[in-house]
Amino acid sequence: MAFALPSSLSPHVCVLSSPDLEQLLRASSLPPLEDILQSFSPLPQVTTRTTNLVTVAHSTFAIRFSNLIDVENACLEDEEKRSARIIDWIGERIDRQCPKWWWDELRRCLEGDNVPSKTEGWNHPVSIILAVSTTAPNPLQAVTTLHSRTLEFPSWVDTSHLVCTLIVHPSTSALSDEEAAALFNAVKKQYGVHVYLLPLILPSPPPPPVSIPHLLPQLPPPPLDVEQHDINGNLTSTLSNTRESLVARPNSLRISEGDIQRTVRFTREFVVMSLVPWMERRVIEWNEVYSSSRRLPSRLFSSTRRLFGSGISTPQTPVHTSSTSLSSLPARSHTYSASQTSLSGPSFSLPPPSQQRRLAEFATILGDHKLAIGVWESLRKEGKGGSDILPMLLSPSPATTLHVTQSLSAIFPSASELPAHAQFQALKYAVRWETSISHNDFLSDTLEGERWLVWAAGNSEETPTALLLAHAALLSARKQAKRRAALWYFFAASKLQKCGIKPLAMYLLRRAHEILSDRPRKLLSPSFWESQGIIASQNAGFNAALSGVEHPLGRLLYATGEIRGAIKLFLGLLRWSSTVSAREKTGDGDNEEFLDSDKSYLEDFTVAVSYLKSVSGQEVHLNDLIIPVKFAVPASGRLILRGDTVGGGVSEWERMEETWRSFWKPRGKETLEKSGKAVIGDSFWVEVVLYNPLDADVTLANLTLIVEAQGHDCDWLSRNVQVERIDEITLHAKENRPVSLAVRVSEASTLVITDFGYEFLGLLTAKESLARRGRRLQDTLQQRLTPTYAPDIFIKAAIEDDNLELDVSFATVEPLVFLEGEYRWVEMRLSNIGSRAIGEVWLLAGPEDQISPYCPSAEISRKFLLRNLAGVLFTDNKLPRWTPYNIRLEEELQPSEVIRTTLIWRPVRSANQRICLMFVYREREGCTFYYTRVTKSYEINPCLIVSAKPYTTPLKHHPFQVNVEISNTGSTALRVTQLTTISPVWQCSPLHLLSSAPLQPAQSANFSLAAFPSEDKDCIGKTHDFVARTLGNVLSGREVESGNPPPLYLSCSHTFSGEDHLPLLNPAISHLYLCGRRDVIASSMARSHPHIPTASRSSIFPFYNPLSLDILVFWEIPSEQRCGFTLLSSLILGPSHGALQEIIGDAEQAKVKRSMYAETQREKTEMLQSIRNSEWNAESNPLIVSVEDGLVMEHDFDKGGCLAYVTFTLRNYSLTHPSRYILRFNPSLSRNAAVGPLNLLAPRYIGPLLVRGCLQPSESSSVEARLWVSRPGIYALCGWEVEVEVSEPWLDGSKTSWRTRHRYVQGSPAECCPYFTVNGLPRPHT
Repeated sequence: MAFALPSSLSPHVCVLSSPDLEQLLRASSLPPLEDILQSFSPLPQVTTRTTNLVTVAHSTFAIRFSNLIDVENACLEDEEKRSARIIDWIGERIDRQCPKWWWDELRRCLEGDNVPSKTEGWNHPVSIILAVSTTAPNPLQAVTTLHSRTLEFPSWVDTSHLVCTLIVHPSTSALSDEEAAALFNAVKKQYGVHVYLLPLILPSPPPPPVSIPHLLPQLPPPPLDVEQHDINGNLTSTLSNTRESLVARPNSLRISEGDIQRTVRFTREFVVMSLVPWMERRVIEWNEVYSSSRRLPSRLFSSTRRLFGSGISTPQTPVHTSSTSLSSLPARSHTYSASQTSLSGPSFSLPPPSQQRRLAEFATILGDHKLAIGVWESLRKEGKGGSDILPMLLSPSPATTLHVTQSLSAIFPSASELPAHAQFQALKYAVRWETSISHNDFLSDTLEGERWLVWAAGNSEETPTALLLAHAALLSARKQAKRRAALWYFFAASKLQKCGIKPLAMYLLRRAHEILSDRPRKLLSPSFWESQGIIASQNAGFNAALSGVEHPLGRLLYATGEIRGAIKLFLGLLRWSSTVSAREKTGDGDNEEFLDSDKSYLEDFTVAVSYLKSVSGQEVHLNDLIIPVKFAVPASGRLILRGDTVGGGVSEWERMEETWRSFWKPRGKETLEKSGKAVIGDSFWVEVVLYNPLDADVTLANLTLIVEAQGHDCDWLSRNVQVERIDEITLHAKENRPVSLAVRVSEASTLVITDFGYEFLGLLTAKESLARRGRRLQDTLQQRLTPTYAPDIFIKAAIEDDNLELDVSFATVEPLVFLEGEYRWVEMRLSNIGSRAIGEVWLLAGPEDQISPYCPSAEISRKFLLRNLAGVLFTDNKLPRWTPYNIRLEEELQPSEVIRTTLIWRPVRSANQRICLMFVYREREGCTFYYTRVTKSYEINPCLIVSAKPYTTPLKHHPFQVNVEISNTGSTALRVTQLTTISPVWQCSPLHLLSSAPLQPAQSANFSLAAFPSEDKDCIGKTHDFVARTLGNVLSGREVESGNPPPLYLSCSHTFSGEDHLPLLNPAISHLYLCGRRDVIASSMARSHPHIPTASRSSIFPFYNPLSLDILVFWEIPSEQRCGFTLLSSLILGPSHGALQEIIGDAEQAKVKRSMYAETQREKTEMLQSIRNSEWNAESNPLIVSVEDGLVMEHDFDKGGCLAYVTFTLRNYSLTHPSRYILRFNPSLSRNAAVGPLNLLAPRYIGPLLVRGCLQPSESSSVEARLWVSRPGIYALCGWEVEVEVSEPWLDGSKTSWRTRHRYVQGSPAECCPYFTVNGLPRPHT
């Protein structure tokens, strides 16, 4: 590793000048002697030797000179207080000078500190120069006085130093050169060889100044005298400044060229001939001591361990003291030793640095790195330091970072707040590492030295630590670690701002902003930006962190008077609100200034703009400011004409428009357009949807529209166009609110609404375009390669003199409250509010709405009545589609004319409880259709609940019985007027009369119906074959044919209470019934077959299942003039035989096509399962056995047992499939066995025990079983079993082609089995 010794680790030489020398220098306009000597450091080309006598060449060799008295006084100051003063002093210099090269200033301030420390010996004096001049009355006495002076150092300052004597002989001295030479020899003879004579001319007046390198700044002494007290409070000493005031250190010398040469010669001779040889001798001597302590024989350690039972500790390193052979100065005065012990308690009892540490320091200075590394490693292992120096001496490796962390952890306490001396020590370490290690090694991936600076900064909030972060950011930026650099720049600026150093904080924030604004070098595919809807050129870089930098930077700009720059930054901060999610707000009060919230951005922007207007007047121009967020949503803007302010979802109206187009397409080519246009003098509205993307409330003032008129200028607009202006609105955070602005035009024209204008927060005028981007063009190759769009789409309003417009409204305005199932006559009001006549009107409703034009009973034709009285209705059995109704007009509806029409409406429960009606109209045949819309909300209360349960009966004339239960769940009594059944196959007759008594709330009524099949049963097979064929196409993936299912004739049966009342004969009521059944069937299909498209369901499934039975219960409330009906449409009578099992089997056995999408295979599986579970694939046993139950007989058992005859009736309830059976009786039952929970006697069958038979559809057969009864009792009719085989239908009438379709086994019931009773005859009395 390239190693450059920092000047802070160079030898420290203290200078003590006599008063006559100080007077001489002042008279010659020269600074103190130590400053003069310091200006010639470092010395070039100095050679040293290692302990192995290897020559080490130093290109430069630095020496630090300082005043001895200043150093002595500084040692008396408390170390914690002095560290705090140094940190504050550095902050003051940075704030006052704010240099561009702030890192160099920090380094110079730290390297200028020469005060000895208790933890290291770098600043301990290595040599002391006693300087006198020959201008003194008695120069020899002056030398003697300086040598006899006692050093006022604490006990922890090293006293091993070299003492030299310097005699300055100016040309103005009273002594001649010979006398000065004699004085030199006398002093040399008395005080040793380290004596130098420095002859100087020092002309008067002084020569012109000569520039010298800037001397390192030094901490000024305390501003006032500091008194030191002992533990008893007695005054012990006083620290006073040697200099009256702080004077800036010179950067020039008024000295002649000859004096410069002589001074340089003295400095070099002092270093090369005295200081370096003396340090080399000390290193050799101390190395011998160190090596001897390291070479102790192992037998000594083993013997000691054996004798004393524990290992010995590391040998105590000798503490060296001053030697009289090296210095004639007293080490310390006897009187000062007592006082210094009481200065600061235990700290003054510390010994000076160990001889081992001084050996390591001297070896490091002299360049003997091999010896220095070994000694530093030894000290580190003993926990005596060295980890801070080893990173500068060792080659880069991961272990180097470990030394850094160890050195920092040793000085950083566990407390959250760092003491001042720990901060100062960490600062020195960081500066030494950055200065001494080469730039490439320091920034290498192995060391990552910039992180060392961050670790050294810790969590301190002082200026120097902030500068460490700033320099770490600078180094990271050089390494292209931009995010890390921006983060550390931001942290450094935050600390500097808290310290009050705003210019430098602003500079660092700008550097962070520049880094974050730099776009990433890695470019993505253009397709990525296109897919995300982002313009690649607008990608600013690290967008998420920019707001955290811009906000404090804006506040600093505002604080320093750059108001416009601050306003631009505050306004620009809002651009991240739509792209960056809200950040977590910490509860730390110290960070409130930097909270990145939209609310604080808006507050700062408001304060800045208000202040700018207050100091510049209201006429300040802010036209160059652009709001980065958009509040208007152009895609949601629309034009609202009179009559458009109706409810309903957009999808509902679009579905109705599509329904009309599908209905009219085969009938004509006329198009459908929205009704009405803007008329001269009438207002229309432009709805602008405003969305607040910010996380704070925003106030917009003076909202208006900016319009253009095609073919007209601005003067025409000002005369003929009036646009509404809204004074003020407040948008809450993330609020989406539509705002409607009225526009009125007095002349026919076409207006184009181009922009939306407002005042942001009432301070900044802005406008936003309401244009929507045109569609993407892909007609040519160039358009497909380069995104090209059609022209923007604007909101346009055509203002005409006349128009065609129909207004529709409900005749009643009060809320509509219905009972569930109620139908009501609703009156609609149709008004022609246009200027042209209307000749044709159509009505459309939603697919779930049950509404129909009213047809009076008097208009029912006799033919229709007679046909329905016969009980048969015809249906094409296809799921009906909702089609528009034509509202008959007696004559054209003239302008301003009003007509009324009546509709029958049976509302149903829905999510929004609202009906949406669309009225389509036109002027005459061949003209364009227009439409108007109307909505009405309603409420539905519960009324009737109808349930039914079918039962089989053994009766031949009605095999099924349906029990209907009617429950009144409402709050009002009602009367059931009629019960109607509708079925393709089943006919029903009441088993008893329908009660005419009112059904009270919470009461129920039961009604029984006898169901029997009609003569036409062929429709069952035809319908099942149609469903099997269509679903087979679905499962095989073939196209579904658009054929119609077989038509059906519906059998209608009516049961009345009281006088005849046939509401079903009314076409409107019939239509309501069909609409209700359509809703039930459609919802059932959507629930059972979600994977079959809605459009295809009408071509796959018939409207009626031939076995279905619909029950309609008509009711009325005469007191309230209400009526309605309740539909039960989920009842299936009779067994089914799995009509779809063949196509299901074929689909399961077919070769499955592989699909790369798992969803496709899952949908196919779910579709197959839904078809298997559908009503069209239902399967049940058609044969039911009924046993004669409750038979009672008597017998005289004195004459023996008897035979009992029991009839078993077997009936095939299938209407299409024959069945054959085998009835088996079990003769092995024990006569004493108990049967069932009633412990009945077991039967004993005799005679034929196996009976075979075949039953045609709806045919029954009786089997008489014989049982032997040996004693009186109740016998269970159990122990029998019947096997059933269901055949395919006999299409040709032949009974020979039997093909078994299903097999069933039916046994006697385990519980509640039938029984018969045999009683014995009573014995006659004798």
